[in-house]
Amino acid sequence: MNILDMYKNDKTLLSFEVFPPKKTSPIESVYGVLEELCDMNPAYVSVTYGAGGTASDNTCAIAGKIKNDYKVESIAHITCVNSTKAEVKNALDSFKENNIENVLALRGDIVPDSEPKTDFRYASELTQFIKDVGGFHIAGACYPEVHPEAKDDVSDIINLKKKVDAGAEFLISQLFYDNKTFYDFEKRCRLAGINVPIEAGIMPVINKKQIQRMVSLCGASLPAKFVRVMNRYESNPEALREAGIAYAVDQCVDLIANGVSGIHLYTMNNPYVARRITESVSKLL
Repeated sequence: MNILDMYKNDKTLLSFEVFPPKKTSPIESVYGVLEELCDMNPAYVSVTYGAGGTASDNTCAIAGKIKNDYKVESIAHITCVNSTKAEVKNALDSFKENNIENVLALRGDIVPDSEPKTDFRYASELTQFIKDVGGFHIAGACYPEVHPEAKDDVSDIINLKKKVDAGAEFLISQLFYDNKTFYDFEKRCRLAGINVPIEAGIMPVINKKQIQRMVSLCGASLPAKFVRVMNRYESNPEALREAGIAYAVDQCVDLIANGVSGIHLYTMNNPYVARRITESVSKLL
């Protein structure tokens, strides 16, 4: 099913992201997580690619299991900066074999000390390649607070427009903790002629170090209110988890009230947190 069609009823979608287990763990170790998450009836579940931007057979297997066994639509991440066109085509063929119709096209992380590959430089090029191959519905990523490598917000929006023009049918945002940041970004997109649905990426606070690491990677800022929550409860893991859930729920309620296209919950493979948030907002959707 084309995920884009899900937006046509003007309701806010709720979707989840999961990641494959580490290479040292069997793929079966994530099945319990998948079962619990799919039981919450999300619009779809996205599955991240391999760590560091490398290909992951588990991405394909997990996305296929979500769709074929749990009967929930899935979207498989695919990155390109460390891949040749032939390697990307092989990954796409595997997706087709597993009945995966939706892909999230990403540039991916540049792997240090690896031999550079030059078939793809940007996610827009990967998006165009997938569109030319055919048979897939394509999503793209976006950064409400500007891509860390972008010169400024204007060039960032110009590059995002290239990605949409190349075939990205909807966008999933990087995490953020101030909804005004997302609303301002959405306005800039619409003014630039980017009119596809934009899902808001929400990552609940569970672990202070984890959040600080993610923020350092994607360039998201931490509002004073959010910092106070982390500082007050950082020595009490259970309290921090509860405060983080409450903060995420508050973000979601505001986003839904303002008619956001969708909320993409970065679950960190934690069904408990995902369930608490889902139960709190489900009646608003």
